Amino acid sequence: MKDRFIARDISWLSFNGRVLQEANDPTVPLNERVRFLGIFSNNLDEFFRVRVATLKRMTDFANKKGHVTNIDLIESPQAILDQIQTIVLKQQNEFNRIWQNINKELKANKVFLVDDKKLTLEQKQFVKQYFDDTVRPYIIPLMIENVPELPYLRDKSLYLAIVMSNKNNAYNQKFSLIEIPSRSVGRFIQLPSKLGTASIILLEDLIKFNLPIIFSHFKFNKFEAHIFKITKDAEIDLDQEVGMNFIDKISKGIKNRRKGKPVRFVYEKEMNAEILEFLINKLKLSRKSSIIPGGHIHNFRHFMDFPNVIPVKSNRPPALIHPAFKKKDLISDVVLKKDVMLHFPYHTYDPIIDMLREAAMDDNVISIKITAYRLASNSKVINALINAARNGKAVTVFLELKARFDEEANLEWKTIMEEEGIKVLVGVPNKKVHAKLCIITKKIGAKQLKYGFISTGNLNEKTARVYADHCLLTSSAVILNEATRIFNYLENWQQGDKPIVKMRNLLISPINMRNSIIEFINAEIANAKKGKKASIIIKLNSITDITLIEHLYKAVKENVEVHLIIRGITTLKVNNDKVNAKLNAISIVDQYLEHARVMIFHNNGNERVYISSADWMVRNLDHRIEVAVPINDQVIKKELIDIIKIQLKDNQKARVLDSELANKYVPLVGRKYKSQEETYLYLKGKK
Repeated sequence: MKDRFIARDISWLSFNGRVLQEANDPTVPLNERVRFLGIFSNNLDEFFRVRVATLKRMTDFANKKGHVTNIDLIESPQAILDQIQTIVLKQQNEFNRIWQNINKELKANKVFLVDDKKLTLEQKQFVKQYFDDTVRPYIIPLMIENVPELPYLRDKSLYLAIVMSNKNNAYNQKFSLIEIPSRSVGRFIQLPSKLGTASIILLEDLIKFNLPIIFSHFKFNKFEAHIFKITKDAEIDLDQEVGMNFIDKISKGIKNRRKGKPVRFVYEKEMNAEILEFLINKLKLSRKSSIIPGGHIHNFRHFMDFPNVIPVKSNRPPALIHPAFKKKDLISDVVLKKDVMLHFPYHTYDPIIDMLREAAMDDNVISIKITAYRLASNSKVINALINAARNGKAVTVFLELKARFDEEANLEWKTIMEEEGIKVLVGVPNKKVHAKLCIITKKIGAKQLKYGFISTGNLNEKTARVYADHCLLTSSAVILNEATRIFNYLENWQQGDKPIVKMRNLLISPINMRNSIIEFINAEIANAKKGKKASIIIKLNSITDITLIEHLYKAVKENVEVHLIIRGITTLKVNNDKVNAKLNAISIVDQYLEHARVMIFHNNGNERVYISSADWMVRNLDHRIEVAVPINDQVIKKELIDIIKIQLKDNQKARVLDSELANKYVPLVGRKYKSQEETYLYLKGKK
């Protein structure tokens, strides 16, 4: 297996390395480079909470049982963990180097991160006053040197590990922990500064400055304080307790997540050796644990929200109004006449919100059915649905409570919607509902009309500004009748899969998606054997499904051209040999997150084109309800193919996906070609 596939977790680290490359790219605006450091850090946190935690569980199980049961791994879990540790340490060193360079550029732009030792007299007075007025109520020191067990430490939080002593008596010392209350106060505090400059202190440094005040009653005069954080296993175990309903299980799982085992310990490398050893012992970490020394600053994920003080601004252009909606007609009137495809974030998300708002006020609309996975914190989508329910529409929302890290927020949305009279569906056993569907039904006289949309992205107007997705707005009866069957299944899953079998248009996982894709690949192979042109273009977030990869390998051997655009994980191996001569794989990481899934099969010149919510992974194809919709409108089909071909020409932000995971940029041939900029210009030129 190792000679044919790459371990998925090692491939993921390579993807995060591409994110780090963006932070290092001098052509990227400085504020965006700071943000990419935050994205890299946030990605890595989630990776440890989920994937590393899973591998550690498997290692523990193997040690107890003497074998490993997960057949998807191409190496032992411990071997993969060892590789992860090596790669993460290298990436951390690269991260620190990039941050040092970015910090120099911040200073050149008169933006200064000031620590507790470099404050002016005016700033010292400000820091004392700010601490008293704003921070002190959230400070709860924990005295730990004599405790049998550490108190509960929160995942994702930063802590100060403090050693207090007297300069003339090093033996009389105490240990303390303080959680940095960044959730309540914010991480960045702007200090009084000279005109034309910006000085910022991190909350932990502001607290360090005030340690003598916090611990004044101990009469210590020497304080050593260094940052650390722990990352915990974030998996939710949905146990099978008799009498517990699904909502209770999710709620219990969220609470149990807080008790997860530590899977990573990151600390400031100058930390006092005694308290470092103390913490490692109390956390029950071993030499096999991910213990990672770092620099002065941790939790860089907060840098995604760095204060808007950098004079170099983003070069993101304003979102476009789709030509179909420039005349200010009702969204429903347009969509009932023809299909429209929106390409986010190049197009504004407003038509989606407007479609729902119009439906809420339309006397002829009788029902709205929609799926929701990840929602914005103050969701305009949900607000429109609430208005629809208040106006007497029958509103049904399938809300996926198992959306990782959004479980708690979605439980809150469930309560809010049910209080407003919305019917909320929440669970299909052993499956996540990841499809992005909306069906609006209106009745005019005795006639019923349906319109709605199928999307590759979440119903989240906030992430739609940075996630590159496609959304088909349609009134096609054949498409929406099949989508209606999906909602029938979601409402009555206890009665079996009958509503969603034998679909003729939509591809549904886990029913027919994988087999349909295999049929399409085999059709290209058959055409290639006849000497006809045969090609496959696949754009995904991740590709790990062994069955589909094997069929792609087979297609390449039979001279089918295969082009892959994979943002994240790819476990297939692309080598520079004759077998792979027709296989081209790239990854594009740029200012927008490439989130769309698109499949294009040449089909003897009559292209089969689909957009989908599903990646080519076992979890998507076997354990989720996913939908792929065919693009039948010839104008939209050409437009989508054009956009994908623009991406295949990228020689600025595209990296070659090869077996070495080297993340080399596609060689520059001809003029510079950045696909996200070119896509915007292409769509801007559409009339």
